[in-house]
Amino acid sequence: MVEARHVVDRRLARHAARRRGHKTPEHVLAFSDGGYSSNLPLDDIRDGKAWVAYEYGDEPLDPEHGGPARLLVPRHYFWKSAKWVRGIELSQADRPGFWEGYGYHNYGDPWKEQRYTGD
Repeated sequence: MVEARHVVDRRLARHAARRRGHKTPEHVLAFSDGGYSSNLPLDDIRDGKAWVAYEYGDEPLDPEHGGPARLLVPRHYFWKSAKWVRGIELSQADRPGFWEGYGYHNYGDPWKEQRYTGD
């Protein structure tokens, strides 16, 4: 069995909890190469609902598959699973990501068929 190695989201939650005196972040914006970004509610990546993968089969994740790091969010359409992640910002406000600027749905729930703005 081939395993993927990843950083779990608990680190984000711990970081947010340490920022006492500041409002608790409610959103995540993952930044990637080429100006790409992906926005998500923080609750949608907590508790094992998402991962930042960096290895597959004891090898660094190939750029073809999003390496050096890829955000994997299986409960959303795959455009929310940003490739080539270079940073993650926690924020109180939601800001549209790259694809949302081109008319894709801001949330992207495949079970509700939320593909485009207005779905």
